[in-house]
Amino acid sequence: MKSFAMTLNLKNDPEMIAQYVEYHANTWPEVLDGLKGLGISSMKIFLHGRTLFMYLETPDDFDMDRDFPRYMESSPRAQEWDALMNTFQEPVPSAKEGEWWAPMRQVFSLF
Repeated sequence: MKSFAMTLNLKNDPEMIAQYVEYHANTWPEVLDGLKGLGISSMKIFLHGRTLFMYLETPDDFDMDRDFPRYMESSPRAQEWDALMNTFQEPVPSAKEGEWWAPMRQVFSLF
């Protein structure tokens, strides 16, 4: 199993942050099915202030650059969800040019 951690900011607007949280409380079934179809066994998004932290668990052969585009191509609803979520988000200041969800490096594990 592989794990990924990524970070992203929400726009600094309390109403938009509340909307983002509400959307994720009612994630579209097509989005969930598409992510599970990639083999993602666990996905969690945490919020602190306006900073998001996403944690994924995937099969060992999962490749983010290869497999995530498959999800985006899997259905128009996946593309619609992504476009909608992008209206709430912005890269963290330390993100590289063109990077949206910035990968995080693991520095500790209890297990």
